[in-house]
Amino acid sequence: MWKEIAKFGKKLVDGGYLSSHFGNISVRVGDSITVTRSGCMLDEITEASVVTVDLNKPSSLDLIASSETIVHREIYKKTSALAIIHAHCPFAVIESILNENSIEPYDSEGKFFFHEIPIVTGHIGTKELAENAAKALEKHKGCIVKAHGTFAVGKILEEAYVHTTMMEHSSKIKYFCDLSKNK
Repeated sequence: MWKEIAKFGKKLVDGGYLSSHFGNISVRVGDSITVTRSGCMLDEITEASVVTVDLNKPSSLDLIASSETIVHREIYKKTSALAIIHAHCPFAVIESILNENSIEPYDSEGKFFFHEIPIVTGHIGTKELAENAAKALEKHKGCIVKAHGTFAVGKILEEAYVHTTMMEHSSKIKYFCDLSKNK
């Protein structure tokens, strides 16, 4: 499991979807979540970089797991997701600052994948963020946390990765189109 997480961690960093120490990845198997540890470098994940926590209740392992474990846990409880990627996609973050409730992609791929991308609020690692992100992801494949980053879900990590990259692609297209309109 950790090797698959490592593969996508490296792809995220190499693609510019996050900086090495920021963002997190998880996979659900039954009532367990394997998630990256707090502060781990996503482009250098080893077996020691992930921890398995209980889906249904916090434990002492949460102290070393990602600070967003509470958010991952709530998303898994409220959706059919089996994989989650949280990234700090720069253009998605910019668009979340420039827009209020959602982003409507201009590009055909973004329209196909999302129709709209909800923007949610809440501070890092809080119950408020967990509830808001989970609610948005009940009906969407991805959401953007205002001024923070993206959460994308999938049945497998590859699907969550595609949704992450598509949110960033659509945000980038929208940003440059809107910029050209304001000349």
